[in-house]
Amino acid sequence: MVAAVLYGGWTGFGIVAILSILEISVSFDNAVVNAGILKKVNAFWQKIFLTVGILIAVFGMRLVFPVVIVAVSAKIGPIEAVRLALDDKDKYQQLVTDAHPSIAAFGGMFLLMIFLDFIFEDRDIKWLSRLERPLAKLGKVDMLSVCIALIVLLVSAMTFATNAHQHGGIHADKAETVLTAGIAGLITYLIVGGLSGCFENKLEEEEEREHEAEEEAERSGKKVPAVAMAGKAAFFMFLYLEVLDASFSFDGVIAAFAITNDIVLMSLGLGIGAMYVRSLTVYLVRQGTLDDYVYLEHGAHYAIGALAVILLVTIRYEIHEVITGLVGVVLIAWSFFSSVQRNRRSAE
Repeated sequence: MVAAVLYGGWTGFGIVAILSILEISVSFDNAVVNAGILKKVNAFWQKIFLTVGILIAVFGMRLVFPVVIVAVSAKIGPIEAVRLALDDKDKYQQLVTDAHPSIAAFGGMFLLMIFLDFIFEDRDIKWLSRLERPLAKLGKVDMLSVCIALIVLLVSAMTFATNAHQHGGIHADKAETVLTAGIAGLITYLIVGGLSGCFENKLEEEEEREHEAEEEAERSGKKVPAVAMAGKAAFFMFLYLEVLDASFSFDGVIAAFAITNDIVLMSLGLGIGAMYVRSLTVYLVRQGTLDDYVYLEHGAHYAIGALAVILLVTIRYEIHEVITGLVGVVLIAWSFFSSVQRNRRSAE
């Protein structure tokens, strides 16, 4: 935060604070899931997750990935993108502005799929029940979220992209670019989700084998060491955690482009959030309990949905980053206070 003030003044401080809150909120449920998986492995693999894993999460996804997105969108090398971001901010801003339609389409579709898959899933705990209950019933239709996302992309390409905002206040037809980038975002989401599901299935198979081995050992009067059992599935657990973290990193990084194009402020904000989420994971593992704020996950996903819509709108119209950031903060704060009220009613 001090570095943010020295680099960008109090405006930079505010942007980094919003990015930190956003990253923590959208990754909050990731910390809960990580804690549930991490407690099953031995101390060695926990250390691997908190050392090698954090290097991948913070330096790989939060620092390198934003540079790669800009480099690919602007069709320049990663080193050149970093040099321009640090030494020639005007040129960098021009490249990002011109590449913004593709970034917004890619990110908007990825975030929209996360939001749609969340609200179409039938959950035991519902926050806005009048909205979530009928949507959960609609979610029984196969591939509904993909169909809606493609319709939204098509409408965006036919409206916002035909007169997309470019550097210098001019407008250009970016319909083809938006369609291509949006489909790429959809494919990325499906691949990441597929890998997560694959590793999750492997974990379930390993846990079932371990459970059977434990029952057999009990019948024969032998004892299976807990560490050995945990070690069998530990590698798959680590891979699953990293894929899962990458998938949650996508939404934080992509959402950050809706708030700022400054790579330094983006890296600071996302880095703070990533470190906090890792600390929260360790805390949940050591305490052996999960957080009671059950609506916070809902608020984070509604914020993701709002950011997806904002990203698609910004293909044509400029929206101030403070407004974009406050939308997410308000939704998350609302879900937090709703959780507190629910806990009080339950206590009474």
